[in-house]
Amino acid sequence: MFISPSPIKNTLLKLSATLLILSTLQGCAAVAVVAITTSASVATDRRSIGNQIDDQSIEVEAYNEIAKNKSLNDNTNIHITSVNGSVLIIGQAPTTYLRDQALKIVNEVEGIVQIHNQIRIGNITSITTQTNDVWITSKVKTALFASDDVNGSDIKVITENAEVFLMGIVSKKEADATIKITRNISGVNRVFKAFEYL
Repeated sequence: MFISPSPIKNTLLKLSATLLILSTLQGCAAVAVVAITTSASVATDRRSIGNQIDDQSIEVEAYNEIAKNKSLNDNTNIHITSVNGSVLIIGQAPTTYLRDQALKIVNEVEGIVQIHNQIRIGNITSITTQTNDVWITSKVKTALFASDDVNGSDIKVITENAEVFLMGIVSKKEADATIKITRNISGVNRVFKAFEYL
């Protein structure tokens, strides 16, 4: 009996493949940015350690529950990010029914304060688009780290089909600076903010 890999494994495999492609196409810069920003964000996160663990638990449980639904696992491309219980759901679903099923499943996960639904109805993005999304994310993170107006490690940057989603616990001034920086990055089509304000 064939068991399809979970969305988490799929995501990790895609990320690994994408990073490998990027390191070949764009040099090692994108890979280094992703690695550095991941470690830095854990060390300087404005969330408590307990909240960071809760957010990871929310993400893992949501992915696991979606993986149990064969239709969702096989036909959608859904990514879940949690910051202080505020959950961003992005990706693609071919029908409104499948999108609503995913939302219903995630909504039942314990610890969620609010859900930002950004699932688009349509075909799953190609590997080329996904690779470009990783490159855009690395450019945004690099620009945020270079800025004196914002601490790049306080901001989660998620890119899906050239739309950039920003999350984190920030001041209004930091949010405005982050949005301005992100909008000026080449390749960004739209910026969506899901900040929690200090």
